Amino acid sequence: MNCPFCHDTKFKVTNKRDSPEGIRRRRECLKCGKRFTTYEKIAETEIYVIKKDHSREKFDLQKLKRGLDKAFEKRPVPKDKIDKTIFEIEDQIMKKGKKEIKSQTIGEIVMKKIKKLDKVAYVRFASVYRDFKDIEDFKEEIKSL
Repeated sequence: MNCPFCHDTKFKVTNKRDSPEGIRRRRECLKCGKRFTTYEKIAETEIYVIKKDHSREKFDLQKLKRGLDKAFEKRPVPKDKIDKTIFEIEDQIMKKGKKEIKSQTIGEIVMKKIKKLDKVAYVRFASVYRDFKDIEDFKEEIKSL
């Protein structure tokens, strides 16, 4: 690991604690004296997502984050709650202990978590996930809330 400022390899850890992203470490470069944060996470085995068309792709946490960021865009939900939800979703997927998981299973996990945080974000996500075709699909989903 290198200092992001001067690229030196010598630094000290000034603080360490658990966080939703993994183990958070505050570090101080011994050369330039600047501080930066790193996150340490246990490398999990790769999980493949089985899509609706039966194709396979690697589980991509960034793709999940982008989807939730879109759903919660301009909503009054703190970023830390969204990040915690993403961590919980990833954790729930990993705890299944499977190397392959259906996209529908992931979608249902995500929908349950979002529904607890914000109903508008839930409907936004559902409209993409369930591929709403017209306003009637939105009405039916809103009635179910």
